[in-house]
Amino acid sequence: MTDHDRPWRGILVATALPLNADLSVHHDRYAEHCAWLVENGCDGVVPNGSLGEYQVLTDEERARVVETAVAAVGGARVIPGVAAYGAAEARRWAEQAAEAGCRAVMLLPPNAYRADERSVLAHYAEVARAGLPIVAYNNPIDTKVDLVPELLARLHGEGHIHAVKEFSGDVRRAYRIAELAPELDLLAGADDVLLELAVAGAKGWVAGYPNALPRACADLYRAAVDGDLDTARPLYRQLHPLLRWDSRVEFVQAIKRSMDLAGRHGGPCRPPRMPLLPEQEAAVRAATEKALAAGLV
Repeated sequence: MTDHDRPWRGILVATALPLNADLSVHHDRYAEHCAWLVENGCDGVVPNGSLGEYQVLTDEERARVVETAVAAVGGARVIPGVAAYGAAEARRWAEQAAEAGCRAVMLLPPNAYRADERSVLAHYAEVARAGLPIVAYNNPIDTKVDLVPELLARLHGEGHIHAVKEFSGDVRRAYRIAELAPELDLLAGADDVLLELAVAGAKGWVAGYPNALPRACADLYRAAVDGDLDTARPLYRQLHPLLRWDSRVEFVQAIKRSMDLAGRHGGPCRPPRMPLLPEQEAAVRAATEKALAAGLV
């Protein structure tokens, strides 16, 4: 595959979803947000991920979010999350993404229970029938299913996946994945291990904090993958008090709060997510304001 055939390479933003005060989706604002991210150095967007609160969207809302992103930045820049409890539903979302003009999708393993290896293989095989390349999403913290390097290599070897968003936080896995499946693209999946995974050879970053600070995050990513550690290390250190929120339970609320402070519209979250506690809000505010004062936007 050429780089043209790998739209998941680069810095992809797992987009937060702007909501109105009544918790309805503000689709126009979402379209503007996607375009703004690309204008500010990001390579594409990932709608309907956990950061996009896909679990609490109606089917109509979820489909329209994808269509809105494609209309805003073009299908080649949009890799929707297609996670669902069952493979049949996930395949339907992959087919919807194809119909909307997307060129790849991102897929969690079965996440309604602790699925075994046979179930994981069957899940990815079924969704692959939709015809779009799949970026696997390994998040054993939330899904309780761990796509270990050996399982990823098998999924790749059978043609079901072409890349993996790695969110385990274990940067040692990068080297094992490269040994077992050298053609499988590794994407940094957690903001607070971006530099470590870039040094280990990551081909992309599915990122959260560019929602608030896209240019600074894009500069960090490109310096990291280029091996320009003199630029990347101090920038990473400056951003890390924010980046580590991406690996916390309150990541959606934190990133949306930073967006609000940066002059974007993050807005509220839908239940069951609750607002940040006062001490959490104070920490996010302090870190965001410090980054903005340093010119990181």
